[in-house]
Amino acid sequence: MSTKEIKDYYSSTENSDTRADLDYAVTMLGKDRIAIDCGCGAGADIAFLREHDFIVHAFDLEQESILRCRERFKDDGKVFLSQDSFSSFAYPCASLIVADASLFFCPPTEFKDVWINIEASLMPSGVFCGSFLGPNDTMAGPDYDKEAFWPEVMVFTEDKLRQHFTGFEVIRWTEHQISGETAQGVPHRWHIFSVVAKIRSPAHVT
Repeated sequence: MSTKEIKDYYSSTENSDTRADLDYAVTMLGKDRIAIDCGCGAGADIAFLREHDFIVHAFDLEQESILRCRERFKDDGKVFLSQDSFSSFAYPCASLIVADASLFFCPPTEFKDVWINIEASLMPSGVFCGSFLGPNDTMAGPDYDKEAFWPEVMVFTEDKLRQHFTGFEVIRWTEHQISGETAQGVPHRWHIFSVVAKIRSPAHVT
């Protein structure tokens, strides 16, 4: 996206309502409240997580995101920010990983290793809360302008996506197919799989 489009997007989403899945996911966790926000954007989910007493490690590939979040949370010593991609981020141990409308943009060739890192970073009984792009979404179709927006998006069928959750107990699995407009007023058809899942057998030893 252009710099203007990025700024407009962040301005329109910095105070977005918390999605029901994330609201539910935080109720599943006890005292160990350490979260990773993957693709943190303008920081709406960071603000929500801090309200629920999480230490938050957040990253985004876009410099504009990190600059905004550094200003927004400059007085909060429990928010740790870095400008990183899914592949370059050093995942700390966490009880909650949030990836809302962000894993869409992980290059497909890198996703296998990224998912290994996500699983390995979750504490015992840690929770993943995120969303994935389905094949009927506008971004997955031929009319999506990859040059104007993102050059590559990752698309999942339900069967393919479920294979990645074999090491989890899936708590919520919701498929959304709706039409409307983006925050910028552009017509869009959404096809999204939203998932809340608890890891069964963490890959790391704590």
